[in-house]
Amino acid sequence: MTVNILVIEDEPDIRRNLEYNLGREGFNASPAGSLDEAYEKLNSKKFDLILLDLMLPDGSGLDLCKKIKSDSETEATPIIILTAKDDEVDKVVGFELGADDYVTKPFSVRELILRVKAILKRSDTKIKEVVEVERQFGDLKIDVDSHEVHVDSQLIELTALEFRLLKELVDKRGRVQSRDQLLSEVWGYNAEVTTRTVDTHIKRLREKLGSMGKYVQTIRGVGYKFSRTPD
Repeated sequence: MTVNILVIEDEPDIRRNLEYNLGREGFNASPAGSLDEAYEKLNSKKFDLILLDLMLPDGSGLDLCKKIKSDSETEATPIIILTAKDDEVDKVVGFELGADDYVTKPFSVRELILRVKAILKRSDTKIKEVVEVERQFGDLKIDVDSHEVHVDSQLIELTALEFRLLKELVDKRGRVQSRDQLLSEVWGYNAEVTTRTVDTHIKRLREKLGSMGKYVQTIRGVGYKFSRTPD
């Protein structure tokens, strides 16, 4: 099956380099140098993954990321953000909007392709999953099939990453997981992401879970775990 990847990058040399190397790996790469061109291609074709530059001549890639992740027809499409910005705030905003990965320029094309393959493998596994039962933990209910989380019957709005992070913690409740383990399991590879980013996601997840947030425990000097049983 052909894997279609949309490469949204305004720098011609980078765009051609990515298109060439992705093609060598057997992917069908479609280039776009602007938001307008990207929208045109998204309206005419379905993509399995998007490489998205933030600094584009006609706007911010974050706006496109938000649009894709807020549309029920495209929200499951993985997005890897490419940008020269090396600011923690930009990374957090990208992840909050639903981006699956963040790569700062200059980057290794080989490493990027490994990340592409890891995310596609994870997405393919998710598609092939059999129907799963709901995960119930006290007032917390996780429905994997509908990708919904409820606390005391109230729907909690989580990003795709927050949902995977919560599912990972709950599935291994009672067991401590280091930040590196969470990066590997939730992000899908041994990521060059700071521990501060992991801590930020944990903090926001706790806040969104409200009364159930207390069960996401910090094990000082080690990592995090979800309580084995509710009070």
